[in-house]
Amino acid sequence: MSKPKFAMYWASACGGCEIAVLNTDEKVLELDANFDVAFWPAAMDVKYQEVEAMEDASLLVTLFNGAIRTDENEHMAHLLRRKSKILVAFGSCANEGCIPGLANLSTREDLFERAYSGPSTENPEHLRPQTIWRAPEGVLTLTPLQPVVRTLDQVVEVDYHVPGCPPESRQIAVVLDLLIAVVNGAAELPPKGAVLGAGESTVCDECPRSRDVKRLTKLSRIQELPSLDTTTCLLEQGLMCSGPATRSGCDSRCPNVGAPCIGCYGAAPGVLDQGARLMTAIASVVDEKEPEAIDRVLDGLPDPAGTFYRFSLAHSLLRANRAALAETP
Repeated sequence: MSKPKFAMYWASACGGCEIAVLNTDEKVLELDANFDVAFWPAAMDVKYQEVEAMEDASLLVTLFNGAIRTDENEHMAHLLRRKSKILVAFGSCANEGCIPGLANLSTREDLFERAYSGPSTENPEHLRPQTIWRAPEGVLTLTPLQPVVRTLDQVVEVDYHVPGCPPESRQIAVVLDLLIAVVNGAAELPPKGAVLGAGESTVCDECPRSRDVKRLTKLSRIQELPSLDTTTCLLEQGLMCSGPATRSGCDSRCPNVGAPCIGCYGAAPGVLDQGARLMTAIASVVDEKEPEAIDRVLDGLPDPAGTFYRFSLAHSLLRANRAALAETP
């Protein structure tokens, strides 16, 4: 009997999810032993036309990582949805928009102006990317940017979600073990829409640091503090930590080594908007009453949008600024 087909695709993302899968080491060999890897551009040469020629639903599972930023990304999202029985939003970019989603705070023209005419760019002819270029060898095309970054489930129906930037390799191994067990008839898939490879609580709940009643009078950046207590909650020591609003599953790796959680596993279960939840968590522990004193505490956040919505802006209630949204069809 032929093996079920597996695919993985990389849209608008950094490639870290692909590396995280390879970091599962020998688990990749188990993947190959149980699946026919039919499409994985980062690991093998397969053309889009070959995917288009596949029968619909012929891929058992596709791990789709990356946000939807270009027309090509959207085309591939629809194509792989049609060809896949199971489509998994894999990693933070596919699930929340992640760092690329912060571009939703600017219009496309603003982004091009910053990239091609900014202070660190030498571009005396003021060149801009063109979607079509006629060269002697033929016509070259460049897929255009869409007005805003979108998540995979804002474009097509998604069956399962694997969070993380990138997902932890050991959690990926758990997901692969589940898929292999399902293929071999030893397990059943969880209910559609489930989050795989992550916890059901917050980073704070899995963090071993001791917690007391939080009262903040100042927020600092880590380099501003002379030293850190190795056993006490980082937020209580004045560091901006996203643990109260972030899904567990990473084993609190960052707080374990003295670095605050930055929120890469996305919203905690039951939280609609991670940034809003984090803002309310911080507001509840600011131990000041006067507006001027509160402002001084919040001055410790030099980039509020990048702090509260670093990973989740594209999938939040805000989504984007009005100018960028106005460009959407």
